[in-house]
Amino acid sequence: MYEFRTYRLRPGGLAPTLAGWRAAVAPAHDSTRHLVVNMYALDGVPRITHIWAFESLEDCARLRADVYGAGVWPPKSGPEQILKATSVIGLPDALSPLR
Repeated sequence: MYEFRTYRLRPGGLAPTLAGWRAAVAPAHDSTRHLVVNMYALDGVPRITHIWAFESLEDCARLRADVYGAGVWPPKSGPEQILKATSVIGLPDALSPLR
């Protein structure tokens, strides 16, 4: 399963958000091993979208609880920049190479 998360950011919030993400994902650790991609927009409202791959919703929830509890996640300077967050869960069908 895949989780697509999009954060609409405050004006001027892209630079501190990206700096926080760079610092958080640069070291290889368990908290980011499920991260497929983190993208940011060059047009319109400042925003980032990141895609995560998990075995299941339970796997996603367990990892999130672990890293939040340990204070490893979310990235520094990130949450205070978010105006709106959306999350979509995607399940590949049986014929998908993403299974």
